[in-house]
Amino acid sequence: MPERRKTRETVRWRRRKDARPQEILEAALSVFAEKGFAAARMDDIALRARVSKGTIYLYFESKEAVFRALVQATLVRRVADLAAIVRDHKGPVAPLLRELLLRLGHFISTSDLVVLPKMVIAEAGNFPDLARIYREEVVERGLTLFGGLLQSGMERGEFRKVPVQHAVRLCMAPLLLAAIWRTTFAPTDPTPYDYAGLVEAHVATLLRGLQPEERAA
Repeated sequence: MPERRKTRETVRWRRRKDARPQEILEAALSVFAEKGFAAARMDDIALRARVSKGTIYLYFESKEAVFRALVQATLVRRVADLAAIVRDHKGPVAPLLRELLLRLGHFISTSDLVVLPKMVIAEAGNFPDLARIYREEVVERGLTLFGGLLQSGMERGEFRKVPVQHAVRLCMAPLLLAAIWRTTFAPTDPTPYDYAGLVEAHVATLLRGLQPEERAA
């Protein structure tokens, strides 16, 4: 009986240990959102996660490492989910592009993770590693994914031929605006802003602008 109890306790301890990195990252997101990257301390994250600061260093060697892991565990997975949808898609590109942009728009208007791009923009001057990490892990993956879609649409004759490096940034810019607006200006809005309406208008305008000239005419 004591041996069985010891085994159960060991299994429980292992499960708790396996869950700690995720708990630390959730605590880090909360602290980053509240204090920003510069003011956030590992002590603050440890307190929020209910672990010792030494425990955090068992998993993450620095605050930058915590940020990278947080981005990889959240936003990178979101991009991977979108990439999986693209891989499984058969048929015209325009409806797929619309679906992905609407999914991103919903995510930006509802998720707490929207604080991450704002934090990068606000603190990149003092912490250039934040911008580098975010660009490597999120921006470049997103540009590659959506740039590939735009290129495919052009090759299929669905979209007019325009420079992809510009079109893909125009594709993403209103979503970044929505993220900045929600995390910066939303508290001063007299009424809640309609982010879904913004994304719908953006998608309609984008797809109209990408139509081949003869069809647009």
